[in-house]
Amino acid sequence: MSAGQATAAPSPWAVHRPGGRDLVLMAVAVVGVSFSGPLTALVATSFLAIAFWRNAAGAALLVPVLLGRERATLAGLRPRQLGSSVVAGLFLAAHFAAWLPSLSMTSVAASTALVTTTPVWTALAARVSGVRLPAAVWWGLVLAVVGVALIAGVDVTVSVEALAGDGLALLGAVCAGGYMLAGARARTRLATSAYSVVCYSTCALTLAVAALVTSTPLVGFSARDWWLIAAITVCAQLFGHTLLNLVLSSVGPTVVGLAVLLEVPGALLVALVLLGQTPPLLALPGMVAVVAGVALVVRASRPAPPVEPVT
Repeated sequence: MSAGQATAAPSPWAVHRPGGRDLVLMAVAVVGVSFSGPLTALVATSFLAIAFWRNAAGAALLVPVLLGRERATLAGLRPRQLGSSVVAGLFLAAHFAAWLPSLSMTSVAASTALVTTTPVWTALAARVSGVRLPAAVWWGLVLAVVGVALIAGVDVTVSVEALAGDGLALLGAVCAGGYMLAGARARTRLATSAYSVVCYSTCALTLAVAALVTSTPLVGFSARDWWLIAAITVCAQLFGHTLLNLVLSSVGPTVVGLAVLLEVPGALLVALVLLGQTPPLLALPGMVAVVAGVALVVRASRPAPPVEPVT
C-alpha cells in the first residue's frame, strides 16, 4: 500500500454500529446474562465460589473449540500477545470481587444501578484516547443509565456501610469497563476462544487465591447448587460473556456495555417467571428509557470497519 493509500488503524475503543449478525449475537448474549442474577439468587453458596466456577468451567469448555476449529489461530502466537487478555481477566476478577460484596452492604437496587454505569466509563476512556463520540452517543448513555436507575428504584438511604457498598459497586463498574477495554484490544489480535480461555482462566485463578485468603470454600455444595452453577455457566458465561467477546472487536466496548444494560429489564422478566418477583412501578418507563438510549447510541454510531475481526 502506498503512502497516499495508508490509513490509520481504527481504535479498538471506538463506537461502531453493529451489523445484523452482531445484533443477533448481542440479543442472545443479553438473554444469557439476564439469567445470571435470578439464578445466582437461587444458589445457597457464596458469590465468590459462583464467580470462580463459572469462569473456570467457561474456560475449560472453550478449550476444545480453541484446539479444534480455531487451532490455526495459535500459529505464530507469542506469549506477549496474551498480555491484554491477562489484564482483562484481572479486571474481571476485580469486578466480581468489588461488586458482589456490595450486594450485602447496600441495597441491591443501588448496587445494580451503579454497577451498570460501565458504558459511561468506557466512553470516557475512549474520549481520553482520542476517539470523538457524537453528542447523540452521550445523550443515549445518559438516557440508558437513567432508565436503569428507574428500574432499580434506587433508594436514598444513607449510612456508612451503604456508602461503602455504593463505592464498591461503582468500582465494580469501573473494573468491568477495564475488562471490556482490555478485551477489545486483545480481540484485535486473538480469536474469541483464545482470548476467552486466557481471560476466564486468569479470572478464575485470581478468584481462587481470593477464596484461599478469605477461607471461602469452593467445593462441598449440594447437587442443586452444582446444577444451578452449571446453568449460570452455560447461560451467563458461554452464551453471555463469550458471545459479547465475539462482537467486542467489531462494535467496541461502549456498545457492548450498553447491550449489557438490557440485562436489567431482562433479569426483571426472568425473576418474575422464576422467582415470582413483581417489578417496581417505574420498571416500564425505565425499560423504555434503556431501549431508547441503546437505540440512540447504535443509530449515532459509525458503521463498523470493513475488515473482518479474528473469530
